[in-house]
Amino acid sequence: MNQETFELRKIHRDAVPEAIEKAEHYRLLNDPEQAESICRDVLRADPENQRALVVLVLAMTDQFQGNGASPGTAKAREYADKLKDEYQKLYYSGIIAEREGRAFLSRGMSSAFAYDAFRAAMDLYEKAEAVRPPGNDDPILRWNSCVRTIRRAGLRPLQESPRELPLE
Repeated sequence: MNQETFELRKIHRDAVPEAIEKAEHYRLLNDPEQAESICRDVLRADPENQRALVVLVLAMTDQFQGNGASPGTAKAREYADKLKDEYQKLYYSGIIAEREGRAFLSRGMSSAFAYDAFRAAMDLYEKAEAVRPPGNDDPILRWNSCVRTIRRAGLRPLQESPRELPLE
């Protein structure tokens, strides 16, 4: 079987702002895979670009609930960890955990998995709230959304049932 090897082409650094706008546009068009690809191209040209990192994390988490292969939470967390601003790092890490919880719910996974993901998101939102810029209540809004989802779905933590030891 003939398998070609293709080399990715690098965009010009001066094209970065317009490329990021395109990535945001593709997210709005519900095409997160294209937005992710564009952000990866931007980061090849400008590895420290914070706006591209944010859009990339959001594009990756947009794919968590899809039917196809998702980029995965570990990879999204890697990119969130590259954010320099502590607030953004905490806030977008919370988004990753929250969207993972919503994906668990949509896939019919154990509600305990969803609960744990929402609680992780809430913990991150609490930390983000403590360092948020003045007038920014986004972490509070997200925290409240997690609480409402937990209540609406009746989510509970996994209860470990006590095990009795056998009597020989």
